[in-house]
This record gives sequence, C-alpha cells and structure tokens, in this order.
Amino acid sequence: MKILRMAIAAAALAIGAQIAAAETSWNMATAYKDENFHTRNIAMFAADVEAMTGGELKITLHTNASLLKMPEIKRGIQTGQVQAGEILLSAYGSEDPFFEVDGIPFLSRGQMTAWQVYELTLPYIAAKLDEQGLMPLFSVPWPGQGLYAKMPIASVSDYEGVKFRAYNALTARLAELMGAIPTTVQSAEVPQAFATGVVSAMITSAATGNDTKAWDFVSHFYDVSAMNNKNMVIVNRDAFEALSEDVQAAVLAAAAKAEARGWIMSNHAQTVTTAVLADNGMVVGKPSAELVDELKAIGAQMVDEWLAKAGDRGQDFLAAYNALE
Repeated sequence: MKILRMAIAAAALAIGAQIAAAETSWNMATAYKDENFHTRNIAMFAADVEAMTGGELKITLHTNASLLKMPEIKRGIQTGQVQAGEILLSAYGSEDPFFEVDGIPFLSRGQMTAWQVYELTLPYIAAKLDEQGLMPLFSVPWPGQGLYAKMPIASVSDYEGVKFRAYNALTARLAELMGAIPTTVQSAEVPQAFATGVVSAMITSAATGNDTKAWDFVSHFYDVSAMNNKNMVIVNRDAFEALSEDVQAAVLAAAAKAEARGWIMSNHAQTVTTAVLADNGMVVGKPSAELVDELKAIGAQMVDEWLAKAGDRGQDFLAAYNALE
C-alpha cells in the first residue's frame, strides 16, 4: 500500500507538472485608461483568449501606462519585457513610412477609407514588424480627429504662434504648417501640459478629449475628421510561435473578433464622446469652409512629403488607393 500511495503521488505530481507546463501567462501593456473604448476592447480580447484556450493562455492587461509608458511599449515587446501590447502605429513613422500613413490629414476620410488604407498597407506593416521580431494581431482606429482650442477658430492663421500638442511626427509637421509651435505630449500628460501652459491647443479625437476632460482647459472643439489614426495590438513573434498550434489559432480568432468589434466601438465612440464634450459646456461645431480648404491643402503637401520618403512603395500604394475611389 505504501508503494501504491507513492506511485499515485508521483503520478499526480507528473500530471500537475504537465498542466502547469500547458498554462502560459502573458503580460500586455497599454497606455490608455480602463474606460477608453480601446482598452475595453482589449480586455474583452484577453477574456476571449482565456476562454477559447480553456485557460491555456492567460493575458494580464496593464492599463493606463501602469507598466510601460506609451513610447516604451513597442520596445518592451521586442525585448520580451511584455509579450504583447498596444501602440499608436503612426508614432513609428521614422521606422517605416507605412506606419504613419493613417496620420496624414485628409488622406483617410472616415472609417470606410480608413479600412481601405488599412487593407492596402497591412502587408507593408506586417513585413516591417516581422523584421523586428513582432507580428500584428489586430488594429482599431480612433474616431476622426478634431481641433481643440481656447478660442473660436475661423482659419489656420488663428493658430499662428500657438503652442500645439503633437503626439507623432505628422502632427508636429501639421502644427508647423499651420504656423503653430509643436510640442510632443503623451495622452496621459495632456491635462498637466495644458494646466502648466506647455500647450494650449491640440488635434485629437473626441474620445481622447473625454479621457483627458478637455472641457477643463479648452472651450472649442471642431470636428474636422482630419484622420483616423489606428492603434495596433502587436505581439512578440517568438512568444506567439512558442504556443501550440491550437492556442495560436485561438489567439488569431480572438484577434479577428476584437478587430471587428473595435471598429464598431470606434464608430459608436465618435457620436457618444462628441456629445459628452458638448454636455460639459464645450462649443462643438463644424469648421468653416475656409479652414477645411486650408487644412486639405496642408494635407496634400504632407502626402507629397510622405511620398518622397516612401518611394516606389508609396507610389504603388497611392495608385491602388486612388483606384478605389
């Protein structure tokens, strides 16, 4: 009996070790608050992964830049500090021009064209990420970008000399072409930047305006729908390939579900969060025809500047994109 009990105990330990080996835990970083629709979508993705893998893969989500700040996330995934994370894709235009296509003002006008841009550029984006030991899981756009100011804005000249919040190279360039002074400020730091006078205007979505309580520091919002920048959830390729084929398939299925759901959530957020700005006392309106024309002219110049960097690949993309219109 003693020998039998020892055999049973040994078998139980072996089974337990197999189960433990089958369970994998990932850390995932995002810089946005829990209430943000991107974060809520990612939380549902993590829950779907755990359910669809029967608990074989568990993802712990670290929100609001609590583990890594936004500029640190991509590098953190590459080095294995975390296995997955969410990035603002256009912040990495210096690594490849195709990372920032969706940040060119008025190239992508609304979700339909944002999706077309995404489909046409994803092969280029995925190829570059693969070179960096990464792979994309899914991407979701922000609602259309709008202009925020402490005063009424009738034309681009109203931004002359104004300290303007930038969050990537393209918004910095946009500010320069508007005559404003660009200053890089991450989303989580926006309220403090306005409070201390570091910036006094910005272009961002109504969703970010809600997250940062923009009504506390600006009075006007103009829904110019300049661009639909995308966030992308990416994963360390080695970490993904270390999963079993069944778990890999489940992750990809959960990612496809999150992408479809996220685009719907983004569209809904456009309406809801714009209404919240108005409910909190902001003047929410459409831009003047003069302002729109001026911004479109700036956008056309920025397309030309982007093409100079993107070369033949950029020309191929633009030709394919224009052929869809």
